[in-house]
Amino acid sequence: MIIGIPKEIKNNESRVGMTPAGVLELTKLGHKVLIQSTAGDSSGFDDEDYHAAGATVLPTIDRIYAQSDMIVKVKEPIELEYRLIKEGQIIFTYFHFASNQGLTEAMMKSKSICIAYETVQLSDGTLPLLTPMSEVAGRMAIQQGAKYLEKPVKGKGLLLGGVPGVPPGKVLILGAGTVGIQAAKMAAGLGAQVTVLDVNMNRLRYVNDIMPSHVVTEFSNEYNIRKHIKTSDLIIGGILITGAKAPKLITSDMLKQMQPGTVIVDVAVDQGGCVETTRPTTHEEPAYIIDDVVHYCVANMPGAVPHTSTVALTNVTLPYVLQLAEKGWEQACQDDDALAKGVNIVDGKVTFEPILEAFDWNKSFA
Repeated sequence: MIIGIPKEIKNNESRVGMTPAGVLELTKLGHKVLIQSTAGDSSGFDDEDYHAAGATVLPTIDRIYAQSDMIVKVKEPIELEYRLIKEGQIIFTYFHFASNQGLTEAMMKSKSICIAYETVQLSDGTLPLLTPMSEVAGRMAIQQGAKYLEKPVKGKGLLLGGVPGVPPGKVLILGAGTVGIQAAKMAAGLGAQVTVLDVNMNRLRYVNDIMPSHVVTEFSNEYNIRKHIKTSDLIIGGILITGAKAPKLITSDMLKQMQPGTVIVDVAVDQGGCVETTRPTTHEEPAYIIDDVVHYCVANMPGAVPHTSTVALTNVTLPYVLQLAEKGWEQACQDDDALAKGVNIVDGKVTFEPILEAFDWNKSFA
C-alpha cells in the first residue's frame, strides 16, 4: 500500500502523522511511504530522517494526496484539502465530525473512507487513540489556565499555587476522565485547591483514591456547578461523549455569576465545547473575553508541544496503520472491533450514529 503523510496546514498545527520510526516499520513490510517535505520539522524530524527510514519525500501536498492509497495525518482536513481527497482513499486522522457539519458533508461528497482516531474504542470503553492527546491537553489546560490568570492577559492577577501567607487558587474540573485526571494532577502539583465533578461515581472514587487531600470530588449536577463557579478561579471543561457533541454544562447566563477575570479552558472544544459560549480558537489568537470571563478554547492544544504530542500519538496509531496497510481497511476492521468503531463515513454514507444524531439527520440517510 502507498501511505501518504501530508504536512498539517491547520493554523499553528505543528504535529506530524508519522515519525521516522513508523516509516521504517512500514517500509520493512514492503509498503511505500510518501511524506511532504518539512512535514516533520516542527516535531523534531527532518526530511533526511524520513529519507533514511525509507520514505520518499515529495515537495507538495497535492502529490501526496494524488499518489496515496491511505492518508495518515493528525487533524481533520481543512477546506484547502477537500478537493485533494480521492474516492476510495482511506483518511486516518482526528475528525470530530459531530461538531463540524461542513467537514462531514465534504467527506461524504469525496466518497473516501474516513476512519476517526477519536472513535476507535476498545471493549472496555477506552479510547486508545484519543487518550495520549487527552493526557497532553489535560496537563496543558492547567499550564495555560495559570498563564491566563495573570493580569496582563485580563485574568484575576492570581498565582494559582499561592505563596506562604496567601491562599492558592481554586480550580474546578468538569469531568473525571483522562483530561480531568491529568488536569487535577497538574493543579494539585502546583498546590491549588481542586474540585472534580462527574456523574460517574466509579471515576470519582478513583480520583478520591489517587489524589492528595486537597483534591475533592462532588457529583456533577447543575446545582453543584452553579455553586462552584461563583468562587472558582480556573474552570477546566473535560467532558467527552464518544463521537458526539459535548453537553453544555455551563450556560451563557452562568458567566454573570463568575468573578471578573475567571478563566475557562474548554478542552471539549473539538466536540463543540461544554460551555455554551465556547468557540474554537487558535494558538495565534487563543483567548477571548465574554462578561469579563476569559475563554481559552484552542481546538488543537497539543499542537503547541509537537514533539511530545507527535511521539505520544504515533506510539498508539502505528499498530492500526500497520493493520490497515497489511490487510486493507475492510479486512482490518473485520478483524479488529476497536478499529471498526473508528469507521465514520464510507462511500458517501455516515456509518457512525452519533454523527447522524448531532445534525438531526434521519437514520435512513445513512
